[in-house]
Amino acid sequence: MNKLRVAVLFGGRSGEHDVSLMSARSVLNALDPERYEVIQIGITLDGNWLTGENTLDAFEKGNIKELDRVVPPSEPSHQSLYVVRSTKLGDKLETLSGVDVFFPVLHGPFGEDGTIQGLLELADVAYVGAGVAGSSVGMDKGIFKDVMRANGIPIVDSILVLRGEIEKDMHAVIEKVEQMGAYPFFAKPANLGSSVGISKCNSRSDLGEGLMEAARYDRRIVIERGVGNVREIEVSVLGNEHPQTSVCGEVLPSREFYSYESKYIDGTSGLLIPANLPSEISDKIREYAARAYKAIDCAGMARADFFFDNDMKKIYLNELNTLPGFTSISMYPKLWQATGLTYPQLVDRLIELAFERKAQRDHTERRRAA
Repeated sequence: MNKLRVAVLFGGRSGEHDVSLMSARSVLNALDPERYEVIQIGITLDGNWLTGENTLDAFEKGNIKELDRVVPPSEPSHQSLYVVRSTKLGDKLETLSGVDVFFPVLHGPFGEDGTIQGLLELADVAYVGAGVAGSSVGMDKGIFKDVMRANGIPIVDSILVLRGEIEKDMHAVIEKVEQMGAYPFFAKPANLGSSVGISKCNSRSDLGEGLMEAARYDRRIVIERGVGNVREIEVSVLGNEHPQTSVCGEVLPSREFYSYESKYIDGTSGLLIPANLPSEISDKIREYAARAYKAIDCAGMARADFFFDNDMKKIYLNELNTLPGFTSISMYPKLWQATGLTYPQLVDRLIELAFERKAQRDHTERRRAA
C-alpha cells in the first residue's frame, strides 16, 4: 500500500509560535513511518514557509538559514508543493512532492483563526481540523460568546472592548468593566490561546495593567467576570458532523489560574483524569461541549474548556479551542488516551476525518445548472 503524504505545518506568525513547535514534535513522533511519508514545513514569524532536512530541529535551534523556501499551495486540485532552490544561475522552482493531506499544527492567529484554512480551501486540498467558519468563530472569544448565548449555552458574564477605546479613555473602560460586578476580572486578547496575554485583575490598577497587556496581542479585548470557587474542567471533542466527547478532566493550576507558565514552562499544574464529578454534571458538560462544537460548525477536533462553580453547582463554558495543544503534557490527547484512544490512533483518526470532510466539500455542487 502506498504511503499517504502528510505535510505537517508548524511555527506560524502568532504569539504561540513556540507552543506550536512543541505540539509539532509530538505529532511528528506519533505519525507511523510505515503508513505516512511526512513533509515538515515550518512557517517563520515573518510568514515564510520553509522546508528541508530536519526542519523542526532547525526551527527549535533557531538555525533556519539552510532551509529552502516553499511556495504555498494555490491551484485547486493541484496538491504539489514547490520549493525555491538557489543555483549558480539564480533561484530555481522545483516540485517538492505531491501532498495527500495537510496537518496544520498552528496555534493562534494565522493558523487557528481560519486564515490558513482559507488558503487550503482555495487550493482544494484535504486538511486536518475545522474549516474557515469554525476556526474563525472558535478563535474569536467575543464572537464565540455571542454564538453561545444565542444557543442557550451558559457562559461567564463578559464584555468586549477595542484597543482604541483603551488608548482613548482607559478610565471609561475600567468603569464599564466594573459595572459587571466585583473584582476579580480576567482580561484576555480575543484572538489568542495558550493563556498568552491573560491577566487576573484584583484591583483597578491590576485591570489597567491587564488591559494594556491584552492589547499588546489583539485589537479586541475580552474582559470576563471572575467566578467564585471554580474548578477548571476540560473535554476533548473528535469528529465532523457526529462528534464524540472524551471523559472530563480537571486542571489543578499551580498558580492563580492556568497561565502560560504553568502550562508550558514549569509544568507544575496537575491534571486529574477523569475529573471527580457527579455523573450528571459530567454528562451535562459533555452535552454542552458537543452542542458548542456543532453550533460553530467545528470539524476534526476541539477542546472545550469549562468552569464549574463548586458552591453554586453551575457550569460555564469558557471557550472552544479548535487547534488545542498537542504536547506531551497537553490535556487534549491525554483525555482521549483515558477514553481509550492512544495518541497514534488519535492522529490516524484526525487524518481520516480530514478526508471525510474533503469528500463532503467535493459532494457540494459548485456551479449553477445551465
